[in-house]
Amino acid sequence: MIKAKSLYHLILYSIIFIIILTSSFTFIIIDNAFDEFQEKIETIRTSFQERKKETIKKEIEKTLSFITYYHDKHNGLKSEKEIQNDILVALELMRNVKDINDYLFIYKDNGTLIYYPILTSAVGENRLEVTDSSGKKVIKEIINISKKPKGGYVEYIWYKPKIKKDALKISYALSYEPWKWTIGTGLYLDDIEDIVKEKKLEYDEKISNYILQILSLTIMLVLYSIFIYKNATILIVNDVKEIGKYFKETQKNDMRINQNRLIFGEFKVIANYAYDAMHNIKDKYHMIEELNTHLEEKVNHQTKELTNLIDSQKQFLKNSVHEVNTPLSIIRTNIDLLKMHTPNNKYISNIESGTKIIQYIYDDLSYLIKKDRVEYPKEYISFTEFLNERLDFFHGIATANDLFFVLNIDEDIYIKFNKTELQRVIDNNISNAIKYSYIKSPIYIKLNYLDDETIKFSVKTNSDEIKSKDYIFNDFYRENDSRGGFGLGLKIVKEICDKNLVIIELDSNDKHTKFTYRFKINENTAS
Repeated sequence: MIKAKSLYHLILYSIIFIIILTSSFTFIIIDNAFDEFQEKIETIRTSFQERKKETIKKEIEKTLSFITYYHDKHNGLKSEKEIQNDILVALELMRNVKDINDYLFIYKDNGTLIYYPILTSAVGENRLEVTDSSGKKVIKEIINISKKPKGGYVEYIWYKPKIKKDALKISYALSYEPWKWTIGTGLYLDDIEDIVKEKKLEYDEKISNYILQILSLTIMLVLYSIFIYKNATILIVNDVKEIGKYFKETQKNDMRINQNRLIFGEFKVIANYAYDAMHNIKDKYHMIEELNTHLEEKVNHQTKELTNLIDSQKQFLKNSVHEVNTPLSIIRTNIDLLKMHTPNNKYISNIESGTKIIQYIYDDLSYLIKKDRVEYPKEYISFTEFLNERLDFFHGIATANDLFFVLNIDEDIYIKFNKTELQRVIDNNISNAIKYSYIKSPIYIKLNYLDDETIKFSVKTNSDEIKSKDYIFNDFYRENDSRGGFGLGLKIVKEICDKNLVIIELDSNDKHTKFTYRFKINENTAS
């Protein structure tokens, strides 16, 4: 969008806009007039040709009616030859010899010319193979089309003596079956060009008038714009300068602007608004000065209290995690003892599944507490073995939830990664898969090489579609509140993957959800 930086620019842009606008209108008007002219010319051509065609058709139909009448009347009284000669003489007598276009031609079916007053020397010749300049066999086509029930028209190029060159011509022919005669006549169609030239002159005059009118209007608009610039803008600029002087004066005193210094009423209103605004600004400035004297003290006090609260929360979380570990270890030890005495007990299995869930949550919270103050060095890990260990850990939880694993894990896959961080990535994905999968559905776990430098680890479930893919890795975000959890697992996964340049891909629809992770085998990013 063009922005005017001054009134001069505004007027200049207006003049340019007027010129462009009028030029566009001129083009549209000329283009529409040209289209209208072309349609009109086409209509004239079509009407002209149709009238001419209808004229020669009626002439041949009348001639054929005369031949039929005369033949029927004298049939048996005269010989066929005498009747034919009488008809040819009659046709010649009826012709206007002064009009070169008033003629008929008659051919036998085999192409022999019987009657053609324009070229009497060719009578008796066989002209079946005669062609025009385009190669069309004119006589042959005329004979063929005359045999149709209503005859027909043939267009071709033929020499016109009047202009001494070839021109477009059309002929109409009908067949008189008793004698195998083809009777026809023709006319030239180039006369239409004279009419077209006349219409074109009218069109050119019309366009000239349009252009003259638009040009006159454009000049008037430009002159008006210049008039506005020379008069109104000078007055506006003077008022603006007066308001500018007033703003400088208000820095020294608190007086309203003298209304007599301004010309336009609108600027007088603006000046009053400006006074009120400046007055309010001064009042608020004094208020802010007073507020600032006490603000720093209040902010420091509140910041200290907030810092103490956050430190207390961190310490509480740290102590809570530490305190959970001891009873959790005792519970898991006793579960192992119970399983030795009572194997395959579903209640014990369910208790063990619950403790594993607590253990997984404990590991997440423990990582959150330590991640900013503990280094996680990398080492070469058998990704295959480590993944199988974690699947064994979650096997009981999956079974308790009527789920089962479908594994596609390549052997001997190694990666340079921190084991604690890798466990958080694996555990959070498997835990979420168990939490959100449909009952009695499979969980697809896949681990394989993509190439010599990249490993792909994926977890696929049959579950509801993730609607908010952009928020799924945010703090405390949960797609389904009814499934529980803190909404921190995928946030932890995202932080670990970003730190280690692991690429995450999420594909979720109404049939399945799939998380895919692309690990570099020897990624050297510092922990």
